[in-house]
Amino acid sequence: MDAPIGRFDNPRPAPDCLDELTRPVADAVRHWSGSVPADQIVYVETDPRWADTAVFVEHYGQELLEQSANCVVVAGKRGGETTLAACVVLSTTRVDVNGVVRRRLGARKVSFAPMDTAVGETGMEYGGITPLGLPDAWPVLVDSAVVDLPYVLVGSGRRRGKLLVPGKAFAELPGAVVLEGLGV
Repeated sequence: MDAPIGRFDNPRPAPDCLDELTRPVADAVRHWSGSVPADQIVYVETDPRWADTAVFVEHYGQELLEQSANCVVVAGKRGGETTLAACVVLSTTRVDVNGVVRRRLGARKVSFAPMDTAVGETGMEYGGITPLGLPDAWPVLVDSAVVDLPYVLVGSGRRRGKLLVPGKAFAELPGAVVLEGLGV
């Protein structure tokens, strides 16, 4: 199998790699019900030594710079209540936390969730958090530019390994809300 984007050794359909994924991500792939077949989600093993973006794209393909997304966990606070959410934006942008996210969550203040909260609540490794397998109650805010791409490189739940996911699949994740201007 060839990877739909990038230059990776041994890309495989994610359903064939459940042992390589964290439990929540493996469960999401195992129970996938979107219009995109689960076998179109591709797992690629990557070397954590090449995790830095500049080195990563040099090694795996320069086009990945424009086809990669980051998934960050945010905490919105209002009146003593905290709402955790995930934001998925292209890696060439940053999340509009104080504008789009704050308004969408109806929060007075939004910040990036502390690392121990993000890891503890997702069951994923820091630096590998992916929108697949997040808690069902969480809003998953997805920039429209991510959905518009044929394939997007995102984390796999671990620092070693990535998922190549058809962009339109992000709009079908549990809790997904596609927003214009989430990434600026």
